[in-house]
Amino acid sequence: MNILVCIKRVPDIAGSVTLDDTGAGIDEAGLGHTMSSHEECAVELAIGTAAATGGTVTVLTVGPAEAVEQLRAAVAVGANDGILIETADPAAFGPEDIAQVIGDVVRDRAESGQTFDLVLLGDDAADTGDFQVGIRLAYDLGYPVLSNIQTLSPTDSGGIEARGIGPAGTEIFTVDLPAVIAVHEGGVDPRYPSITGRMKAKRAPIAEYDAPEPSAGNPRIRLELPEVKQSSVTVLGEGPEAAPALVDVLEEIGVIRP
Repeated sequence: MNILVCIKRVPDIAGSVTLDDTGAGIDEAGLGHTMSSHEECAVELAIGTAAATGGTVTVLTVGPAEAVEQLRAAVAVGANDGILIETADPAAFGPEDIAQVIGDVVRDRAESGQTFDLVLLGDDAADTGDFQVGIRLAYDLGYPVLSNIQTLSPTDSGGIEARGIGPAGTEIFTVDLPAVIAVHEGGVDPRYPSITGRMKAKRAPIAEYDAPEPSAGNPRIRLELPEVKQSSVTVLGEGPEAAPALVDVLEEIGVIRP
């Protein structure tokens, strides 16, 4: 089973997040870069599925030249090769444009003899949260699509069994290939690269192409940061002297009766 995994270079937002002057993006000044956690899990699922079926894993990204770092990070943990669709202004590409670019790559590779049985993406990217590319890509290719998936396993019939968490609990789907699946984190733990993997990644082939001009553009007007909830702490006292105050609090919140 040959698998294409689509990833995105995003700012590492482990710390506080601020918006840029336009309000439509994250201020990346001083931030490192990584791939989204959903996509890290998609890479892990792809590697395991390809290994079980004797297939290959190709990673693709639409982004700046520096995004080759994320492609090689995926190769370091087990992917075979990468595709960089380079653009100096990735923010100009909306979800419809990204889906179109990926669809064109899938079609072009099929014409040259390389078919992808499965296309994996993250449910959404950590910087924009669009939740759209997987659905739009499946529509463009005419493939069945699943989202919010956490684990995959090949079926005896050549398809894929996919599991995810839905409103009522675990949901199980069986889908024929080719298909598009959007992955949600939590089902697997992404592996860490070995020294051998890092050395392999430096030599791995990365095909580079220039991105076309976006046709739809980015419709995002602005992002909003949720209001930070303020919290406070009241010190009841120290040692045994704090016991009466603690009892008063427990009575107030109904843990004990007066």
